[in-house]
Order: sequence, then C-alpha cells, then structure tokens
Amino acid sequence: MARSPDSVAPSLLLAMPQLQDPNFARAVVLLCEYTPDGAMGFVVNRPTGLRAAEAVSLDPPPQGDSGLELWTGGPVETHRGFLLLGSEPAPEGSERIAEGFHLTASLDVLRSLIETSPAELAARPCRLLLGYAGWGPGQLEAELAASSWLLAPADPRLVFDTDPEAMWEHAIRGLGVDPMALAPAPGTQ
Repeated sequence: MARSPDSVAPSLLLAMPQLQDPNFARAVVLLCEYTPDGAMGFVVNRPTGLRAAEAVSLDPPPQGDSGLELWTGGPVETHRGFLLLGSEPAPEGSERIAEGFHLTASLDVLRSLIETSPAELAARPCRLLLGYAGWGPGQLEAELAASSWLLAPADPRLVFDTDPEAMWEHAIRGLGVDPMALAPAPGTQ
C-alpha cells in the first residue's frame, strides 16, 4: 500500500534493527520533507564530540565558546551545516518543519549560539547538524515497505531532551514496542 507523502513528513524515522547501514544503524531521523521527488531529513542522535567554536570558520572568529557541539546530520553534503532549533519564536529566516522544530543556515544565528554563555545555550534547544539524509524518488517508500523504518511523531522533547545514546530505544518504547521484540517483516510498521 502506497503512503501519501503528506502522511509521512514531518515525523521521526526510527531505524529497524536489521538496518545495518552504518549511517543509519539505530538512527533517529527527523524527516522534514517527503514528496514524489524524494525525501530529506536529519539524523538527530549522533553527536560528534567536536565543539563548533573549534571546527567552524567564521570571520571574524567567534568571541566565546558556549560549548555548542557538532552533530552528524546524515551522509549527504557533510560539509554543509544546518541549525535545528526548538525554541519559539524562531529566528527570522528560519523554516518551520513541525511544532517545535525550525531549520536555518543563518551564520548570524550560528554566531549567536557559539558566543552565548553555556548556561544560555543549555536553555536553548538546538543542534548544529553537518550533512543530511536524502532519498531519491521512491527510495524511502521502498525502505518503508521493506520495514527498514518505524514511524513516530516528530517530538521536540524526545530530540532535544533525551540522551542521544538512549534516544532510539526511548522512541521505540514510546510507541509501545519492546525493541528486542522487533523482527524483520514486510510492510510499514
């Protein structure tokens, strides 16, 4: 059964255990766009351990280091950065993905997040994501039909407030499913 693109995005894609691609094993992906031309989203549970102040080149250099971390957003265009923001109101120029999720590539917003105090940053739900996850026409639909992914509601509390190591299991349990009980089966779960 084909799914309507409108019924899929925005949502979270939760990798099924049999999905062994290292880019997506135990991944939680915020699916932002799903059209007949393809799909696009961001892995939201892969911190890199690198701080933005040390890795990002801004001119002039940032005046401070809030501790903003870089996250792996996906295997496509890993040199591009995207800011996923959860605060309301969203900065001007950002795109609303879903309730509690906004996306921007603004260098001004990035600079303000790097230069803010660590305490202020901790109060601002955000992720600096490098790269994104992309699917060509029909590719995600085929992966859904092959039970590579579970669908879950796009929940900003899960994304911004859950330890990234526990996010995948927490999201699956939030659906009322024991992760150990998941088995490969055809069809969208």
